[in-house]
Amino acid sequence: MNAAVQNDEIPRGGVDAESASTQNGASTLDFLLRRMRNKSDFPALSESIARIQSMATSERESVSSVTNEILRDVALTNKLLRLVNSAHYARGNSVGTVSRAVSLVGFNGIRNLTLSLVLLEHMQDKGNAQLLKEEFLRALMAGAIAAELGASQVESEEAFIGALFQNLGRMLAQFYFAEEAATIRQRIGDATSPMSEDAAALSVLGLSYEQLGLGVSKAWGLPDSIQRCIVRPVGEPPAHRAKDSGTHLRWSAAVANDMANAMLHADPDVVDQQLSQLSRKHAKVLGVDADQIKAVTATARGKLSELADAMELRVPSHSPAARLLGPQSKGGDGEGAGSAGVASGPDSTTDVIAEAPLRATLDATAHENDSDYISAPRVVSPQEIAAQTMAAGIQDITNAMVEDFKLSDVLRMILEAMYRALGFHRVIFCLRDPKTNELTGRFGLGAEVESVVKSFCVALESKGPPDLFAAIVSKAADTLIHDTSDPRIAARLPLWYQRYFHAASFLILPLVIKGHPVGLIYADCATPGELSIDDKQLAMLRTLRNQAVMAFKQSA
Repeated sequence: MNAAVQNDEIPRGGVDAESASTQNGASTLDFLLRRMRNKSDFPALSESIARIQSMATSERESVSSVTNEILRDVALTNKLLRLVNSAHYARGNSVGTVSRAVSLVGFNGIRNLTLSLVLLEHMQDKGNAQLLKEEFLRALMAGAIAAELGASQVESEEAFIGALFQNLGRMLAQFYFAEEAATIRQRIGDATSPMSEDAAALSVLGLSYEQLGLGVSKAWGLPDSIQRCIVRPVGEPPAHRAKDSGTHLRWSAAVANDMANAMLHADPDVVDQQLSQLSRKHAKVLGVDADQIKAVTATARGKLSELADAMELRVPSHSPAARLLGPQSKGGDGEGAGSAGVASGPDSTTDVIAEAPLRATLDATAHENDSDYISAPRVVSPQEIAAQTMAAGIQDITNAMVEDFKLSDVLRMILEAMYRALGFHRVIFCLRDPKTNELTGRFGLGAEVESVVKSFCVALESKGPPDLFAAIVSKAADTLIHDTSDPRIAARLPLWYQRYFHAASFLILPLVIKGHPVGLIYADCATPGELSIDDKQLAMLRTLRNQAVMAFKQSA
């Protein structure tokens, strides 16, 4: 859309910040929000961010919720784990589960990283890709600098996300209003009458990038701390250290963005001078030496390449964005910089368990003559990927258990390793309630698991014949039910299971200590015949279950 047409289509908000904040400016924001909602990915982006934020009320409950939200998206899970294992967050041992990442990096840190990754994941556009990558790398650079300026882990987490989201309006405009964003850049760079970014955005969109970002952040329900960082402090930095953490956070986000902007746009011959000037300008309000600001900027620049690689952000080596990656950028012609069971009858409980024990399914993918494949590129099979995922989970759990661990954290890691490796529909951990002598669902992963987990209830004592679950637990038998529609199986399924779960196939791994059941792990699949387990996977599943038993013993 050209500038003449866009001025007719978009309600104008005025030419200054005050008029843009009036009713006219509000109508402009409403108009832009409606336009963004018409884009197929914006509702999904908004829903994801709203869900993540709604989980922030109780950290105890939120760990499972956030982990489950992340695990819904395989690409997001993999990027988050790569990010946590990058130099920016690395803590010695490699991290193979989101649950372990939460316990190491912290709930707020993982939530904030997920917010930024979700934002990046949804903002993909081939025709607009390089400009979007440039904007996101600038935002990442600012976040990395602000994090280095933080005096504590908590402050660093808030500073990272605050500085990154200060760029929200500009990034949204670049993705959803690409033509308008191009016009804004033209007006900023006009040789005869250049405009400031705020003035150019006001003249084209009817409100500034800051106001657009703030308006969307409010619509998404982002925390006040992020919203405050989106709004830059006005005027010159005070000649004394900021008295409260909120003000300090805003100035940290502001200087971090100024430094990132200089690194991106300044001529290479003068960029060092500009960084020095910005450092001296903000040193007093931040309560640090100017040299320290420059030093942390260099440190952040060194880490950005790792962050970009974890997020798969790659830019051409000759592009302005490559400057942000500093000396560690990898030159090249293309995108070289940044590696941005059955029963004989309804009463034959013993037969059900005896004939449906968990045995390995043969791996039908094995080659009869491997020599035929020597020269062919090696393709990693789904079985190998599953084994690698469980092995990473087992290592995470082993590392956690040599520390002062929380039982709930270890159990979550166990469920996650199973869930990710074998693609279960749901995985649930049940624990014995000593008051009722029942195994009840406590937490889980998978589709709508939060709404059904409390319905899982296995009575260990019953006046009548035990149901299938109670029978499995009493025999301490690892059991795989391939087809729950088999009449002999269906007759033994309790009513609560038929009502709330009714999966096509499921796996039960009882947890037994000294002959007494203390819990069980339940995992299911929605499609008949979907659940297939080979020998290696079976051994690892039992290892994970045994780790749960060991965790119980150690915590006791």
